[in-house]
Amino acid sequence: MQTLCTPRYEQREPDLQAGSERAGSGSSRGRRRRAASDHVIRRWSRGRRSPDQGPTWPAPSKRGDRRAMASSGLWFSLLLAAAFVGRVTALWPWPQNIQTSDRSYVLYPNNFQFQYDVSSAAQPGCSVLDEAFRRYRDLLFGSGSWPRPYLTGKQHILEKNVLVVSVVTPGCNQLPTLESVENYTLSINDDQCLLLSKTVWGALRGLETFSQLVWKSAEGTFFINKTEIEDFPRFPHRGLLLDTSRHYLPLSSILDTLDVMAYNKLNVFHWHLVDDPSFPYESFTFPELTRKGSYNPVTHIYTAQDVKEVIEYARLRGIRVLAEFDTPGHTLSWGPGIPGLLTPCYSGSEPSGTFGPVNPSLNKTYDFMSTFFLEVSSVFPDFYLHLGGDEVDFTCWKSNPDIQDFMKKKGFGEDFKQLESFYIQTLLDIVSSYGKGYVVWQEVFDNKVKVRPDTIIQVWREETPVNYTKELELVTKAGFRALLSAPWYLNRISYNPDWKEFYLVEPLAFEGTPEQKALVIGGEACMWGEYVDNTNLVPRLWPRAGAVAERLWSNKLTSDLTFAYERLSHFRCELLRRGVQAQPLNVGYCEQEFEQT
Repeated sequence: MQTLCTPRYEQREPDLQAGSERAGSGSSRGRRRRAASDHVIRRWSRGRRSPDQGPTWPAPSKRGDRRAMASSGLWFSLLLAAAFVGRVTALWPWPQNIQTSDRSYVLYPNNFQFQYDVSSAAQPGCSVLDEAFRRYRDLLFGSGSWPRPYLTGKQHILEKNVLVVSVVTPGCNQLPTLESVENYTLSINDDQCLLLSKTVWGALRGLETFSQLVWKSAEGTFFINKTEIEDFPRFPHRGLLLDTSRHYLPLSSILDTLDVMAYNKLNVFHWHLVDDPSFPYESFTFPELTRKGSYNPVTHIYTAQDVKEVIEYARLRGIRVLAEFDTPGHTLSWGPGIPGLLTPCYSGSEPSGTFGPVNPSLNKTYDFMSTFFLEVSSVFPDFYLHLGGDEVDFTCWKSNPDIQDFMKKKGFGEDFKQLESFYIQTLLDIVSSYGKGYVVWQEVFDNKVKVRPDTIIQVWREETPVNYTKELELVTKAGFRALLSAPWYLNRISYNPDWKEFYLVEPLAFEGTPEQKALVIGGEACMWGEYVDNTNLVPRLWPRAGAVAERLWSNKLTSDLTFAYERLSHFRCELLRRGVQAQPLNVGYCEQEFEQT
């Protein structure tokens, strides 16, 4: 078995960990590693933890009971953590449980490597981790050669040449799902440097944490501190929506965004592909949709190969791709390519020459939707599709005499919500027949459309028809799972540091039973594209989206703004070092400023 730590000389160290235990002695590293693996397997076998289970070492809560924390020894740990910001505890998002020390180890870039444990279910050839090892080695050290640093006798006692990665269950060729387990433990001590996870997805999250723990001294030497972390996400769905219809985003921008999502442990890319302004998705079944509906059918489209590349690039980072095709509203770009799909609007008794939502009165509408969504279901492999259903303007339907006759035949009277429900229910049945689940915007629920019990409702309205907290209460009381995005619209900007508002949102702050709150599966930050394109996407997204990422990953008690600001400022500097043009949080500087390449 390979030696994980090479002793340089002995030095007594103070134990700065509150309530922690030193690594045991007298047993082989192999037995310790197997024991750690067995321990984690036993803990995971009990099922996923509840979202609000408290950590061993949370960040101080602005509203929390500090007296209780101090009595348990946690407050001392938090003060210790604050002292190390910029080294060990400049982590984003903050882990569920962390113990650390000022004892540190040297990493030599020329010798350092990631290595599979001999008992790991993942081995060389696992594309997810093979690619991640290359990616993180480059993020940490670059591709150059580094001289071996000189260390004085008063500095550090051990060096680390290997991070051993052990995955409990196989699954290297699979796609991440809503049910994917992302738990991991990370142990960096005198005896081992070990990342243990149940799945490759948890290993990816642990590798990101490891990369943030490494720091470089003024002399250019890389170090990592003695640290024990047990981590898992609070919510399984932690998403980011990008709108590629209002402004086309180049493929490279989408891929770059996926990289930064992984740095923030976000795991769902909600791709709002098409909308009223343009239809950039290249349909192989209905090519006229793209040819006539895109801004430019040559330069401003996403080909089948582009879509495949996005899905695979996301998979290698543990990110799901949730594609959205919003109907019956937001479909003006569909009309030129599919004559008769949209409703002709009338001015009095004559057509006005304008068009409204999808025409729900024609059989050929549903024939088209059946064929189109069969294609979409085959192109996007995730179990879920987002079917939209928001902001349907009834004005055009009301003006059309054929729609009025159809409503009379169906017995809808003048209730156009019933007409909308008829369309949505028919579409949901079509998509369900292809073995897909679906996510819809909250209007589908508000308008009392009959949907399957496993439907996911995305809450996006802050105040209308009710406050979003009340909407969450109503949705979960009806037994549906919910996603929150209402308070996290990143396209809305202000002079003040609005990341604080995003950060202080508590997704479960609504009236409801524990069973109701368990139905909130996460949320999404949304970047709508009216005023956002490739010129300003990155600084408007980051690090603001990071505030949402930590709220969805970290414990509820991790809510102190001072602690968050220190860490997010450091993380923003790390993003600059990684080539991400993240905007500043306030006045200040970074050791390595962003340079345009």
